[in-house]
Amino acid sequence: MEQNSPILYILLAILVTNLIRVLPMMLIKGPIRNTFLRSFLYYVPYVTLAVMTFPAIIETTLTPLAGVIALVVGLIAAWYGLGLFPVALICCIIVYLIDTLLPML
Repeated sequence: MEQNSPILYILLAILVTNLIRVLPMMLIKGPIRNTFLRSFLYYVPYVTLAVMTFPAIIETTLTPLAGVIALVVGLIAAWYGLGLFPVALICCIIVYLIDTLLPML
């Protein structure tokens, strides 16, 4: 079986990445006035971050239960106005406690 060159894959990745970034700038010439499209584009970074973050929260712990509990507690803590660092600290402590205490039970 013949192997493709890694350079081909690198060039393809460069092409796709640049097309995604350059093509909208070439096609859209001016301010976007459509309110639906503006609101859609406003939330794209948040959705992208959520799609990358939420699976990692659950899958990187020793038990998925620890990730789910930390996620729920973190959401509640953020809802009540705690900042990013305290929420992250609380979630890390919860995951550590659950991952160290659960195997003992």
